[in-house]
Amino acid sequence: MHGSLASNKTLLEGVLAGVKVLHGADFGVCAPYPYLSQLQSMLQGSNVGWGAQSLSQHEKGAFTGEVAPGMLVDFGCRYVIVGHSERRALFAESDEVVAAKFDASIKFGLTPVFCVGETLEERESGVTEQVVARQLGAVLAHVGAQDMAKSVIAYEPVWAIGTGKTATPAQAQAVHAFIRQRVARLDGGVAQDLRILYGGSMKPGNAAELMGMADIDGGLIGGASLVAEEFVAICSAAQK
Repeated sequence: MHGSLASNKTLLEGVLAGVKVLHGADFGVCAPYPYLSQLQSMLQGSNVGWGAQSLSQHEKGAFTGEVAPGMLVDFGCRYVIVGHSERRALFAESDEVVAAKFDASIKFGLTPVFCVGETLEERESGVTEQVVARQLGAVLAHVGAQDMAKSVIAYEPVWAIGTGKTATPAQAQAVHAFIRQRVARLDGGVAQDLRILYGGSMKPGNAAELMGMADIDGGLIGGASLVAEEFVAICSAAQK
């Protein structure tokens, strides 16, 4: 929940200038709902896609304050973040609600950036794989492997976000490989082509090493996305 019309303009101008010469990777920006029109205006025709940070699982109806998937389509959104750790923790989004939101986004032609990941307590209890398998399983049971192919998965180790703790590239790779293996149980082709992003405080200083791991295909960027130079640096590392 950052941004204003003025600061967004400066940020997006910096991102556009930095990534226009980059090829071989996809770039996207997801903003709070009020700024989707600004994203559409500034980013259309560029090599930067745009999207929202959440959506309702309902197509329409008496859900005051919610935003329907079709509304995102009206503003040219390609992406929508689904099941972000903050939505799960702060707004009590269950695995079932996340699965329904994933399904709704697919039905409207949006690409869900589907987030999974464990808390510090879960990591220290040694249940990381069980937690991630449960989160993945809820969506796979709802939509199947073929619709999973239309998504991007983001692994968020909640314990490594804003806590001062960091996941090593090897730790991140292990969970990414586990995610791919779980999807491969249903469809090996989908698993092979699936893009799995790392969302645990990726920064310019660690981006290249993280994305150099076999199963880490990109990043879901948090704080570094608010500084154009840092975001562009990460985009450049993805290109390489």
